[in-house]
Amino acid sequence: MIEKKSEALCFGGRQQVWTHKSEATATDMTFGLYLPPQAEEGSVPVLVFLSGLTCTHENVITKAGAQHYCAEHGIALLAPDTSPRGLDLPGEHDDYDFGSGAGFYLNATQEPWDAHYHMARYVRGELLDAAEMAAPGLDMDRVSITGHSMGGHGALTLALRHPDRFKSVSAFAPICAPSEVPWGEKAFSRYLGEDRKSWRRYDACALIEDGARVPEILVDQGLADNFLDEQLRPERLEEACRDTGITLTVRRQAGYDHSYYFISTFIGDHIRWAAERLKA
Repeated sequence: MIEKKSEALCFGGRQQVWTHKSEATATDMTFGLYLPPQAEEGSVPVLVFLSGLTCTHENVITKAGAQHYCAEHGIALLAPDTSPRGLDLPGEHDDYDFGSGAGFYLNATQEPWDAHYHMARYVRGELLDAAEMAAPGLDMDRVSITGHSMGGHGALTLALRHPDRFKSVSAFAPICAPSEVPWGEKAFSRYLGEDRKSWRRYDACALIEDGARVPEILVDQGLADNFLDEQLRPERLEEACRDTGITLTVRRQAGYDHSYYFISTFIGDHIRWAAERLKA
């Protein structure tokens, strides 16, 4: 149950958009898939890009300029949506930072969200399965993950929870300690309930403190990002990694904000980072 909605030639490869029925969300889901020209001749590894609040699959494939670097390194880019769509749950569309466009890459346990908002389960399983159906030449033994803001949080937590699935992880301006900032507190309390212990499985810093490990992490953070101090807190990730021996590189970029201008400037470095770690 997968359907190609569009395809365009891009840097010698193919930028596609697909839809499919998801059991995890009980909705139709959409994802973007860029296949580099090397996919015409053999299998290629995959980089998953998780987008941030208010975004869909479309933002990264139209604004980041990622296809050029994916073609250069022979790596596919897989870009899912950020939440289930086509629902009308109470309050789902009221706020930019909760509900539609704000799935937070977790598995909700509270009504009514628990019937649909299972984005962690979706990304870890069905998304990768659907991409393999769309392009059987993808090498699903070589998958890395990255993301922006809420998606950076998702990339970190999914990599920490599934180190056997994702070969590397990086992030742009991630929400590093969502349990401690307004965005995370709002989403977690509604999706997961008021027991903060249940939040720890979706908080990168808490996961590290509780024993989750990856070998290394790359983070880019703009210093002109207006969400830096209140919502993102990269210093908390630095503390957690320093205390546990995880190799963390945080590149603080003077003058850059939270936008796709920032992402497009440094996306090549993140694709190169992933490609080097995805070599067979």
